[in-house]
Amino acid sequence: MNALQKATRKQIKTHNERLILKTIYDQGETSRADIARITKLTRPTVSTIVAGFIEDGLVQEVGYGPSVGGKPPTIVKLIVDARHLIGIDLSGSEFRGTVINLRGEVRHRATLPAKGCVGDDALNLVYQLIDSLVQATDVPLLGIGIGSPGIVDPNLGIVEQAVNLNWHHLPLRQLLGDRYQVAIYVANDSHVAAMAEYTFGSSHADQNLVVIKVGRGIGAGLIFNRHLFYGDGFGAGEIGHIRVVDNGELCTCGNRGCLETVSSSRAIIEKAAHIARTDPNSTLRNLNETSDLTIDAVRHAFEAGDTTLQPVISEAGHYIGVAVAGLVGALNINHILIAGSVARFGAALLTPLTQEMNRRMLPTFANKMRIRPTDLGADIVMLGAAALLLKHEVGVV
Repeated sequence: MNALQKATRKQIKTHNERLILKTIYDQGETSRADIARITKLTRPTVSTIVAGFIEDGLVQEVGYGPSVGGKPPTIVKLIVDARHLIGIDLSGSEFRGTVINLRGEVRHRATLPAKGCVGDDALNLVYQLIDSLVQATDVPLLGIGIGSPGIVDPNLGIVEQAVNLNWHHLPLRQLLGDRYQVAIYVANDSHVAAMAEYTFGSSHADQNLVVIKVGRGIGAGLIFNRHLFYGDGFGAGEIGHIRVVDNGELCTCGNRGCLETVSSSRAIIEKAAHIARTDPNSTLRNLNETSDLTIDAVRHAFEAGDTTLQPVISEAGHYIGVAVAGLVGALNINHILIAGSVARFGAALLTPLTQEMNRRMLPTFANKMRIRPTDLGADIVMLGAAALLLKHEVGVV
């Protein structure tokens, strides 16, 4: 049997619909004639498909363009709130969700505390969060995207292992699909962070980029040739469990000296809590209970001038630089962005990170490197989860 089979009419129609919708999405406002010119499709094909989009409430006519001799062209544009998407971030001590429109604009937010919540309790919390978001919009829902910590099979939507949530082989896509009856996409939180930067960030023109997400866990999301790279076992970019300290602290994975033991938000909080208990110069010493210390509280104290925290942040940046140098040496990607709660320490983190990275790299590589914080802030995982829907469901990414 010949492996190269002729596309069916339905496949051709779907391809043409996606091509036209992406053109409208990219152009902002355009005419049917310009769509035909850009896509190389016939004008009758374009007119028929655009009429279908208008009937479905995805596209609207917004006036007329300048005439070039004859009847002025009718301009069409995407209705950005024609469909809503739900993006979920399960990577932190809070489960966070947003209702997002087709342009990545947040329409509603919800947050639930999740510290210490694992297993079935964590899953029920996910249901509770999504239930509240579904009720927050009366616009047709395109689907739900999930950014989960751990090793995630994005093809099957299975969380193979998420140590912090005590999830093992959890069929999250099937569970959510059965409950909500919409499209579900599940991927690792660092992977979808890279998808967010490529789709909605200032790096959308880059063919290759790396997003290092540093929060409760540490991971890298990799965009190769404009596509998200998962790796053979879906664990690409799992740098949080690279050993950077010989005979270091015990990690949640069972090894010692992993990057997460020195540079994650948990590691920084633990060291800050120790300083608060033992150093009389610490501005955190007046806390009633250091076990409730958060990374934001540490950052606020640091920004207020608490010099006792400087070595902690510098060390975190130093060891991230060790791991990133190996990543850059292997991949030769020039653009790296830092995301996550620890990225908000800014130059105090990035300066030692860059210094150590440059010290360990070929000067040729180092001279071309661009490394900076992402502009997408705390929404990056939720935006990336929504971007998966835009890519796979409507093909505009």
